[in-house]
Amino acid sequence: MLAIEDLRAGYGDVAVLRGASLEVGPGEIVALLGSNGAGKTTTLRAISGLVRPTGGAIRFAGERIEALSPPEIVGRGVLQVPEGRKLFPSLTVEENLDLGAYARVPKGQRGETREQVFRLFPVLAARRRQAAGTLSGGEQQMLAIGRGLMGRPRLLMLDEPSLGLAPQVVDRIFDVIATINREGTPVLLVGPGAARAGRGPPGVPRTVRSSGAFRTPGRRARWVVYEATRNPAGRNRLPTLPSVL
Repeated sequence: MLAIEDLRAGYGDVAVLRGASLEVGPGEIVALLGSNGAGKTTTLRAISGLVRPTGGAIRFAGERIEALSPPEIVGRGVLQVPEGRKLFPSLTVEENLDLGAYARVPKGQRGETREQVFRLFPVLAARRRQAAGTLSGGEQQMLAIGRGLMGRPRLLMLDEPSLGLAPQVVDRIFDVIATINREGTPVLLVGPGAARAGRGPPGVPRTVRSSGAFRTPGRRARWVVYEATRNPAGRNRLPTLPSVL
């Protein structure tokens, strides 16, 4: 589905990614872990076209996309939910959701997609006329994910979806991520840190192996873990750890 090979990218003269590689297959949830400055967000921004790679290749569904513009990448179904939510606080919940569908979903079909989001996040349905800026932090994160889902993603990328949220809200967010994946959408997730995300989604039976891989018995999803490390002298190390069905 998504394959990154020897990716190099950065900001001006500052090189952040130096030969990063990873893959997201159909039916997978891939967690990209690592410390601050390891290049996790830059990886997502490069996939989205917000940072122009200086080398390497990004392939989605067999097509190279690293030279495409962000609207062209969105048009192919690669959608990112950014860190910090980036909502329009003065617009209502419903208006924020509709903006997520603007580029990919015909106007006449947006109501159906919106109802699917409300099924995943019932609290948003109850607050559909409420300004986004008046929601709690957890509700705003739900709205940000819902806005991403409004575009009917073929690949959903989530940057720190649990950052700063209460544990019970984090549980709900990860439950929804698992549901999204079971319904057929691959997910690339930048986790809240290796210690947290390495345990997998809360409430899901798992066995943590010494390699850092974990299994989710009874689930269709396959979890694959990559860990990014800072290495100024050479390549970004994104070794895949074994996924277990």
